[in-house]
Amino acid sequence: MSVAAMTPGSDLQVGPMTSAEKKVILASSLGTVFEWYDFYLAIFLAGEIAKVFFTGVNPTAGFIFALLSFAAGFAVRPFGALIFGHVGDLVGRKYSFLVTMTIMGMATFLVGCVPSYTSWGIAAPIIFIGLRLLQGLALGGEYGGAATYVAEHAPQGRRGYYTSFIQTTATIGLFLALIVALIGRLSLSAEAFGDWGWRIPFWLSLILLGISIWIRLQLQESPAFQKMKKEGTLSKAPLRETFGTWKNGKVALVALLGGTAGQAVVWYGGQFYTFLFMTRTLSVPAREATIMSAISLLLATPFFVVFGRLSDRIGRKPIILGGCLLAAVTYFPIFHGIGSYANPDLAAAAEKSPVVVVSNKADCSFQFNPVSTADFVTPCDIAKAALVNKGIPYKNEEGPAGQASVKIGGQAIASYDASPLIAKKYGRPVDAGELDKTTQAKAAFDKAVADTLKADGYPNAADPAKINYFMVTLLLTILVIYVTMVYAPIAAQLVELFPTRIRYSGMSLPYHIGNGWFGGFLPPTIFAIVAATGDIYSGLWYVIAVALMTFVVGLVLMPETKDRDIFTYKGA
Repeated sequence: MSVAAMTPGSDLQVGPMTSAEKKVILASSLGTVFEWYDFYLAIFLAGEIAKVFFTGVNPTAGFIFALLSFAAGFAVRPFGALIFGHVGDLVGRKYSFLVTMTIMGMATFLVGCVPSYTSWGIAAPIIFIGLRLLQGLALGGEYGGAATYVAEHAPQGRRGYYTSFIQTTATIGLFLALIVALIGRLSLSAEAFGDWGWRIPFWLSLILLGISIWIRLQLQESPAFQKMKKEGTLSKAPLRETFGTWKNGKVALVALLGGTAGQAVVWYGGQFYTFLFMTRTLSVPAREATIMSAISLLLATPFFVVFGRLSDRIGRKPIILGGCLLAAVTYFPIFHGIGSYANPDLAAAAEKSPVVVVSNKADCSFQFNPVSTADFVTPCDIAKAALVNKGIPYKNEEGPAGQASVKIGGQAIASYDASPLIAKKYGRPVDAGELDKTTQAKAAFDKAVADTLKADGYPNAADPAKINYFMVTLLLTILVIYVTMVYAPIAAQLVELFPTRIRYSGMSLPYHIGNGWFGGFLPPTIFAIVAATGDIYSGLWYVIAVALMTFVVGLVLMPETKDRDIFTYKGA
């Protein structure tokens, strides 16, 4: 493949993209699209996955565990970045992302094959989470390889534009996963889709894997890596050179705190949490939520290229930090708007007949349990879980120890202690009378809460006829435009921060710590905060705090890198 227009160290080129450059971008991007599709299926099918693999816990905790299994894949992404970044800097960019793609495709296919909790018991969720971990490891190596590969083919002065196509892949993969899930829901009955139809999108990954490998095999190695290999200047220990010295380590730290952390929370807040917020909190039907989300992604995705190209002119920092600041300032009014326009009956009922949980603070847990080792059994925990599961906002009021009640309008409904039910769940001895009494208390509590909420005007679900589709879609589109601001220039910025010999390792770790930990744990963190406070918007403080941190750190410490020649740059 000719790379004459992409010679390392060449002068700024402003001519049209050559056929060789288009092939590099298409092949790298298409393969990455399929990997993102594989990885993000779990979020759109979280409800079905929770029912299949986490049936041994209550619905609220089951859904949170499903989100945490999604986050588990993010937790290991930095380790994948270390492993495959090391391989990419030693052996080559192309080889590394061929391996990651194969791991991702096979793990995704196998997710669709794992039997349910009912069939295999605890082995089912363990295997499922294990496959999510493999996906996370693979994705940890894929992104850095694709971004580095494209950037090292790009002419000086056009890296933001060229790498912006890689940045679209996550959203396109998300869009593809969303559409496939929607088609499945529309094509099958709810029962059939929940029973077996949800597995089909995972099985499709085997076809996508074959296409991706065929495309990637046609690529040659990066010209920058080939040049470095020919000159004998490859790093012998990329990880030690990158993170074992303060000179390079501080660059990675600034990249994380002043770049990828804020980018991650804005990215996942604007593209993932919005869907969960609509379907779980506002009870918008999945079909309507999917359609509005898909339209917003379709409208906003071109802005990745717009902001990528703009970053070549005005710099990476103004766009990334501007997106973080806009998100921090406007997230609350935008999400309040989505709540009002998507489920006006919920907002009206909460105003007319507020819900209060009366309990003692010492009896209430923070319901965040990433390893699924705790059970929330106190009357306070039961009351809050019941309301969060229904998407009902509430306020907290201090009450006597050992008791809890839910006040809806003027009626108080006593909660119960679920300890006997948990004892039965784990096969521990339990008095038959106590178990029967608790079972009756649970049934009475659930019925009383449901009946009282209905009588006071709280809807079971958002009424599709009352959704303001235009305004919800507009607000979702604004949130995705923020995503394009923070995400479009980040690949070019990370590539430009590190010299060629350690670039793959150097850029991958801060990117995947930011997106794997700060971003990946965003959904379960927000849900746990909401469960603790009762305010359905309170979890947004997590996004705002991290985005503001990145704005400040990036403004003070992050260098502007758009004019660096990455082929001659030797490091700070």
